[in-house]
Amino acid sequence: MAAPTAHAETHGTGRPGGAPGLPVAIRLEIVTPSSRLVSEIVDEVILPGSLGYLGVLPGHAPLLTSLGIGRVTYRRGPDRGELALAGGFAEVLPDRVTVLADIAERAEAIDRERAGRARDRALKRLRGGERNTDFERAQITLQKALIRLSVAGRGGHDE
Repeated sequence: MAAPTAHAETHGTGRPGGAPGLPVAIRLEIVTPSSRLVSEIVDEVILPGSLGYLGVLPGHAPLLTSLGIGRVTYRRGPDRGELALAGGFAEVLPDRVTVLADIAERAEAIDRERAGRARDRALKRLRGGERNTDFERAQITLQKALIRLSVAGRGGHDE
C-alpha cells in the first residue's frame, strides 16, 4: 500500500455530521528567510494577525493576512507546539496554512538572557523620555522581547 499523501492526510470523510471530502486537518508550513521551522499536519492553528489573533480550523475560508508580533500555537490531538513570531504573512486555505515569517523562533532556540537584556533596554528607553528616543521602535523591541521570554518560559509546548 502506498504511503498516504498530504491530501489523503488532510481530507477524509469530514467531521462527524460533515460532508464527505471536507478537510479534517491542516498542513502547516512555517518558514523564515533562513529556515523551515514547521512542516506538520495539525488540527488547529492560532496566529498573531496584525489586528489580533486568528484561529484556523480545517475548512477555514481562504484568506491572506499580515502578521504582527505574538505567539503562534498549533495542535495535533493533545500535542501542542508554539513559536515566537514577529512579522510576515500567512496564507490560509481550507486544508493548508503557509506562514512566511520575518522572524520566528522555537522556545529552545530563544536566548533568554539576550531577550531579557533587550526588554530591559527597551523599558529604559521608554521610561527615559530622552528627546531622540524612537518610541515606536522601543515599543516594538519591547513587544518582541516579551513574547520571546513568554514562549521560552513555557518551553514551547503544553505538557
